[in-house]
Amino acid sequence: MKIQRKSFVIVGLVVVLLGLVYINRLYILQYSLGWYTDWANPRSAPQDVPWANGPANETLPPAQRPPNIIVILADDLGINDVTMHGGGRGAEGVPTPNIDAIAKAGVRFDQAYAGSAVCTVSRAALLTGRYPWRFGVEFTPTPGAMARVAGSLYADPNKPHPISVDHAKAKATPSFDQLGMPPSERTAAEMLKERGYHNIHIGKWHLGSTPEMRPNNQGFDESLFMESGLYLPVNDPRTVNSKQDFDPIDRFLWPNMRFGVSFNGGKWFEPKRYLTDYFTDEAVNAIGKNKNRPFFMYLAHWGVHTPLQASKEDYDALPQIKDHRRRVYGAMIRSVDRSVGRVLQALKDNGIDQNTLIIFSSDNGAPGYIGISDVNQPYRGWKLTFFEGGLRVPTAMQWPAQITAGQQFKQPTSHFDFTPTLVAAAGAKLPTDRPIDGVNLLQAIKHTNPKIATQPLADRPLFWRDGGLRAVQFKGWKLIHSAKPDKDFLYDLKSDPTEKNNLASTHPEKLKELLALMKSHHQGMAEPLWPTFIEMPIMIDKTLDQHHTKEDEYTYWYN
Repeated sequence: MKIQRKSFVIVGLVVVLLGLVYINRLYILQYSLGWYTDWANPRSAPQDVPWANGPANETLPPAQRPPNIIVILADDLGINDVTMHGGGRGAEGVPTPNIDAIAKAGVRFDQAYAGSAVCTVSRAALLTGRYPWRFGVEFTPTPGAMARVAGSLYADPNKPHPISVDHAKAKATPSFDQLGMPPSERTAAEMLKERGYHNIHIGKWHLGSTPEMRPNNQGFDESLFMESGLYLPVNDPRTVNSKQDFDPIDRFLWPNMRFGVSFNGGKWFEPKRYLTDYFTDEAVNAIGKNKNRPFFMYLAHWGVHTPLQASKEDYDALPQIKDHRRRVYGAMIRSVDRSVGRVLQALKDNGIDQNTLIIFSSDNGAPGYIGISDVNQPYRGWKLTFFEGGLRVPTAMQWPAQITAGQQFKQPTSHFDFTPTLVAAAGAKLPTDRPIDGVNLLQAIKHTNPKIATQPLADRPLFWRDGGLRAVQFKGWKLIHSAKPDKDFLYDLKSDPTEKNNLASTHPEKLKELLALMKSHHQGMAEPLWPTFIEMPIMIDKTLDQHHTKEDEYTYWYN
């Protein structure tokens, strides 16, 4: 009897335990990524980064040395987050003088587009010079745990349009580390390596985390790799946090992100300070190590992506901003701009500023889910949409030895133009065994040497693709085709750059022309390397925290 009674007790406890697990299954899933990270990748104390020492003296005479090349990429920085175009946050006390300085010393691109309205796809375009859907990179890598809780986190009977989650596809999708750019793609770093460049990656990658997909296998000699997504530990006294409880993505990030980096594929360790400043410290160190040889540096900041965390120093410098969220966000912009200034100063200190080509950009427009309405003004839309607000990005380039200062380039450009431009500047070669969609922008930009002829950029269509959401821009006309809802948005950007007047019903011939152009482009493209399993409505004109109605215009985003 005693044994039988014990058995009943054990069975009862197991049932209760299983019941508690079931009741709290979403909570467990919501925190599972962070718990797994702590177990699988424990982080050591901060350590010095052992950057390789370049030569003690110049390896080439100055006349023969190709330019150093630096690409600084911000994350989710909206076009109205900088003062380069006359807007920005200067009135709030957050100007961006260092980003603006690149434009003043070289070229400001007034119609610069992201490769996509989301990070991974844009980064793949930037580093290859190709439309990423040519090689199957169409959707955003998303952790399965996030997908499994997304439906419940977003469940709200007051929302006019539902989120759709395919749980079977989510479970069948490979792990997050395996979602990225195929190693068979050739990056700008690989092309420059053939020209003798020493290539350095610092910061975010988001193109796969297996050894085959990491920067060290994609042409970079050294990689300081952002492994997770905190700028500082949540309770660190050096940081000020802004949590958006209305945003399910934010609620997922805070418990799961960690403060950690790795070097050349080694074990994780904690950075020494606030992440944006830390990446800048290391960029300055690496510049000093490589001043005597041609180098390519890809400085890919996490700022100003969520979770919104500012350094306390930057936050305290903006007491005039009374709204806490805007103040944290402004402080984050401040740190990115300071980073640009420190990189520019490091080039001067090492005597290599004149022969260094620098490009600054953002991977896509700013998101509506942070609840700050003016980030992309005057344009409509957000990150995850193909309206101008999701695709227009602040972009500037300088190369004092070659590019005439003070230019404003009006023609449409894209992230995939970066690789052909860098390769041309270095005197390297593009691959000939695959289509290259970008063009060398140096051909259309004025040079300090008047004998170098320039030519206007030929009219060409630009395309974007994300599952059932597609877009094309050609000769000043823009078409967005949304499968969900089944709707076409047609705009004449020359007269309506802010996309207020949908001409789809009044210009049927133009609509037909662009639909045919879009269909032709997408025929024969590769199948996506991983499926989409989240379909999420994105309001075009309202932030996530605002009240949404069925009358509001929207499209769906496909992860």
